[in-house]
Amino acid sequence: MTEPLLVDRTDAVVTLTLNRPNAMNSLNVALKEALRDALAELETDRSCRAVVLAGAGGSFCAGQDLREHVATLEHSASDPLGTVRAHYNPIAARLANLPKPVIAAVRGMAAGAGASLAFLADIRIGGPTTNFLMAFAKVGLAADTGASWTLPRLVGHAKAVELLMLAEPVRAEEACRLGLLNRLTDDDEQVLPVAQELAARLAAGPTVAYGAIKRQLSIADAGTLADALAAEAQAQSICGATADHRAATLAFVGKQKPVFEGR
Repeated sequence: MTEPLLVDRTDAVVTLTLNRPNAMNSLNVALKEALRDALAELETDRSCRAVVLAGAGGSFCAGQDLREHVATLEHSASDPLGTVRAHYNPIAARLANLPKPVIAAVRGMAAGAGASLAFLADIRIGGPTTNFLMAFAKVGLAADTGASWTLPRLVGHAKAVELLMLAEPVRAEEACRLGLLNRLTDDDEQVLPVAQELAARLAAGPTVAYGAIKRQLSIADAGTLADALAAEAQAQSICGATADHRAATLAFVGKQKPVFEGR
């Protein structure tokens, strides 16, 4: 039986590949549980210092597997969307709060919850065929997997309303202009290598500081200046006590290139 999620480790970079290419990597229960559990393990895995999220074949992820969902609607009338609490919410929380960089290699279609997964990454790399579709309203649903939180922060409130209500595709160049993509390659075949190269660069950096930056920005997004200043003070106390900070400071003074160990 084919594994729904492939986990590849190259040095300190872990690549998680959604592996249902014949179904555009749509999310069935097996894949959702595998992704949720893998992210839980990576939270405390100190040997992992950066994560790449990718899709097998020509698509990133088409969102919820609607063929499987039809059966759920027939047999779970009381809570047909229980998967949101059981799977999508934990996945979203773990991706957003992972204390290390997450890079999404978005090749081809990213629709519905698939687009939401990409938006939870810290950096998104796309190619010529990359396109996003906030498809929820097309099947009578609201947003999930964190899209109601991430999308306004990426494109602004008004554009988020448009993308979610009209459910029109956003092609690669427009996605890059809007901020849904950080970088755009000239060739789809380069999307994953570019993402992994960037992840390797980040994996060689100050991992504790990267995690602190993610927490700071999350607090600042929803809080006041006082909240942000308090978060900055706490983060600097933590980062200032790391071996990486001490080594990098000494390297700077000695006019040498710092070597970060992620601690």
